[in-house]
Amino acid sequence: MNHRSSQTPLNIKADIEAISNIPAVANILQVICRTTGMGFAAVARVTDDKWVACALLDHINFGLKPGGELKLETTICNEIRQHHNPVVINHVAEDAKFANHHTPLLYGFQSYISVPIRLKSGDYFGTLCAIDPKPNVINTPEILGMFDLFSDLIAFHLDAIEKVSLSDQNLFEERYIAELREHFIGVLGHDLRNPLNAILNSAQLLNHLSKDEKIQKIISIIQRSSHRMNGLIENMLDFASGRFGEGILLNKKENEAIETILVEVVAELEANFPQREINVLFDLQKPVNCDGKRIAQLFSNLLGNALSYGNVNAPINVKAISNDEGFELSVINTGKQISTAAMERLFQPFSRGNEDQNKKGLGLGLFIASEISKAHNGTISVSSTETETCFTLKIPV
Repeated sequence: MNHRSSQTPLNIKADIEAISNIPAVANILQVICRTTGMGFAAVARVTDDKWVACALLDHINFGLKPGGELKLETTICNEIRQHHNPVVINHVAEDAKFANHHTPLLYGFQSYISVPIRLKSGDYFGTLCAIDPKPNVINTPEILGMFDLFSDLIAFHLDAIEKVSLSDQNLFEERYIAELREHFIGVLGHDLRNPLNAILNSAQLLNHLSKDEKIQKIISIIQRSSHRMNGLIENMLDFASGRFGEGILLNKKENEAIETILVEVVAELEANFPQREINVLFDLQKPVNCDGKRIAQLFSNLLGNALSYGNVNAPINVKAISNDEGFELSVINTGKQISTAAMERLFQPFSRGNEDQNKKGLGLGLFIASEISKAHNGTISVSSTETETCFTLKIPV
């Protein structure tokens, strides 16, 4: 006979799939049939309006398949759904309570056992049940204990599947939000360039129109702020580019004018930090194969970081060497030691070398510097003591 009824709803299909993904269920149903002598065993999903077979073993041609349904009102599982207690019947015909019960009369069984499957949350999932047209001695502590153990095991697996599913969903949402944020950063960086260029052009025009000392001071502030904003925008765009899988793109030259590039960066930052002292020591014996613009960006980030976090009363020392082994650039400042916790995330995006949250910036400078060094097949490292902090870039030949 065939008891399958209406099409299974989507949430029930998910429950059927969850049960099918528990390898132990098939073995559980086999053990139940062998131990009890009963011909039909099943895991049923029982809701307020449905009884659905999620998994089954049928030796009596009962007619159900996974996903098959019985009318809820015709089942004893409907009663178990309400009182959450096991029901065990050795012989229906000799059982005063169930001899004339509509369920065994309808489905033609004489022995029956069903125990509830309760999830960790306390929710009722359904039942683990077995039937047979012949009587069987199943109302024993051993059989009932076995069913309780199996129902707990199924509930444990269902809870684990739910946790994994929730974790996957949260991970998907976090990735989506992260991609959306990074896309926004890229778009924002591009869109900020136009108004920034307008500000710089206006400052240049104002510089030609007036040589008044007060106006010149204002122009200087506008230009310094604009150059700083431009650096932030470049970092945002490089961050977005790197995170979208393109990485830092290079335009390398075999004999880059590296000394000129380094001097220009120092001069630019000296103009922005007129009260600070920057000492340079260059020993550039060999040409450097690199992207000069990117090295300037990296150096500007390192030097700017040293000026921002170093002791304002102490000089910044810059050393650059190129020889047969490659190119090495160091930026050294005195000041507060970088903590172990900060060192661990120093080159991660949106992190800072100093825990002082009042410092301005996006926390992308060192991340971008690290990406530029990687693009050159180089390394960037940091050492920090109570007296000084040193960032070192090394690019091999």
